Amino acid sequence: MAAHDDTRDPTGPDAPDTLAEADELGEADDLDDLDVRPATPAEEADVRSWHAANRLAWNEAAEDYERWLDDAVALIRSGRSSLFPVEQDLMGPLRDHCRRAIHVQCAGGQDTLSLWNQGAAEVVGIDFSPRMLAVARRLAEATGAPATFIEADVLDVPHDLDGTGDLVYTGRGSIIWLADLDAWAAVLYRLLAPGGRLVVFEGHPAEWLFDGDGEGGWTMTDYDYFAGAEASRGWHPGYIAQLSIPDGEQHWKYARAWTLGEVITALLGAGLRLQRVAEHPVDWWGGHRDVRADQRGRVPLSFSVVATRD
Repeated sequence: MAAHDDTRDPTGPDAPDTLAEADELGEADDLDDLDVRPATPAEEADVRSWHAANRLAWNEAAEDYERWLDDAVALIRSGRSSLFPVEQDLMGPLRDHCRRAIHVQCAGGQDTLSLWNQGAAEVVGIDFSPRMLAVARRLAEATGAPATFIEADVLDVPHDLDGTGDLVYTGRGSIIWLADLDAWAAVLYRLLAPGGRLVVFEGHPAEWLFDGDGEGGWTMTDYDYFAGAEASRGWHPGYIAQLSIPDGEQHWKYARAWTLGEVITALLGAGLRLQRVAEHPVDWWGGHRDVRADQRGRVPLSFSVVATRD
């Protein structure tokens, strides 16, 4: 998420409360060239509308996942994993003790089936995008994986999964799309089986404060670490490849780089017992390839949490 240098105040007294209202007021055309803007207070407060908008945007982004389905099939069939080594180390071998691994916000399922290759006897993936889940189901069918994929908002995970996750995993690039961290953490808590383990590996919110300087080093951006949520349209090409739908015709989506303190506080508030919190220089989405490896090691680009149910 990049800060947007725009002099128009979208949170001023004349601003529409929601994007739908903007359309009704005939302001949609005024937003056509506004790729990133601060979310209005009303948008930030409307959790369901936030998530519904993101569902539409991720349905569009699934086009990118469909392109690499064959590669994903080959990777899973080979017994390899799309998980980072640091994630695999946090989980450890799953074969002896993990009857069920639950992956919330699973997208196209490649990471989910990597948990199976890691040793989980059964995997369950949950996502709100039906198009993403279609990719995941095709992947499971092509590889013979014992996988179940459920369409649900992460805040509405079915209660019949409560207490069944020997491993509950939420991976790279998922937290920023959430509007309610406390509700999210409560779901993670209820999914965990007695003795189960939660593993979170995520992009570090401080990552947005830094960018490459063009010479292999770092420079500071104008991003505000405490700025709150942003609304955006279109995708960074390093994150989601160019879609067939032009950026200006894609659905708006909402994201927030929740601070590390906010994430940890939500997990503690849900009753989770934190065993480990760590920060890593791992460039989780390859967004800083223009920075030399020795320089990337100076900045926290990702973080991890391991927790259990108290």
